[in-house]
Amino acid sequence: MKKIFLLIVTLVGSLFAYTTVSVQNQEIITNMLSQEQTGNSHLGDLFVFLQTRLFENAYLFILVVVPLVFLVHYLIVGPKKFKHDGKKYYVFTLFNRIIHGIAAVSFIIIIPTGIIMMFGSTFGGGEFVKACKELHAVSTVLFMISVVPMFLMWLKNMLFTAEDIKWFMILGGYLSKEKKPVPAGKFNAGQKMWFWVCTLGGLVMIFTGATLYVQDLNLAVLTMFGLTKIEMLRLCIIIHNIVGLAMTALFFTHIYMSIFAIKGAIASIINGYKEEEEMAILHGTYYKELEETKKQEV
Repeated sequence: MKKIFLLIVTLVGSLFAYTTVSVQNQEIITNMLSQEQTGNSHLGDLFVFLQTRLFENAYLFILVVVPLVFLVHYLIVGPKKFKHDGKKYYVFTLFNRIIHGIAAVSFIIIIPTGIIMMFGSTFGGGEFVKACKELHAVSTVLFMISVVPMFLMWLKNMLFTAEDIKWFMILGGYLSKEKKPVPAGKFNAGQKMWFWVCTLGGLVMIFTGATLYVQDLNLAVLTMFGLTKIEMLRLCIIIHNIVGLAMTALFFTHIYMSIFAIKGAIASIINGYKEEEEMAILHGTYYKELEETKKQEV
């Protein structure tokens, strides 16, 4: 176990050294962003720097480090296991599950194809990367179908509350092997964070992606902000990559938590039911609310 941990620390350290931006380059970026100029505001210089020195390395960092962190967690802490033969609670309606399913399928395609496009030269470019680009666009349409209904149906449950601070302070209890009740409603703070990045960040990704894919869509924005076409495209690429980094990291987290960290958790978004023990431990506040409602109805 110690050898595995040391190996991971070494890899993380190497990647961090590889992706760290020098102080000089940070000062250059700060100066460029602080200058108020018209016309060409050195966005081209910033764009080249980010594309050639930062974004690819940042995505590489996430692709390697995030899975390694989860591997360490799985080996040392292990998954949480709950009884599956007790009382169940109907948590997700059929509509919830259909919308979530459409969004899930879209992300399963969007994330890998986006990464392949980012590392296009590594994959040899050509028809394979072009095909991934088309799949990326098609899966974005699926996401467009699901994002607004998903936002509206879960908005109320996804608002942050004071108990979410407590959840973050203990990282949802995932660093402990003990099964102690965690302060969380229907969705915990981690799920809420993913929701906001997925929905609001997703809308940003749709706009920037569409602007890049169909470049005439940016004409109105160009007029509004006085940008040139090339500046608008560069700005959209920068924003698309920044939001994409957050989405990729949280997508991997969502997959790990729902499939590996909590045994059987993914079944709830398929059949709509959550186990009582899982509810009582991981969604303690929501569990108490349901129990109290049941007593009042009786």
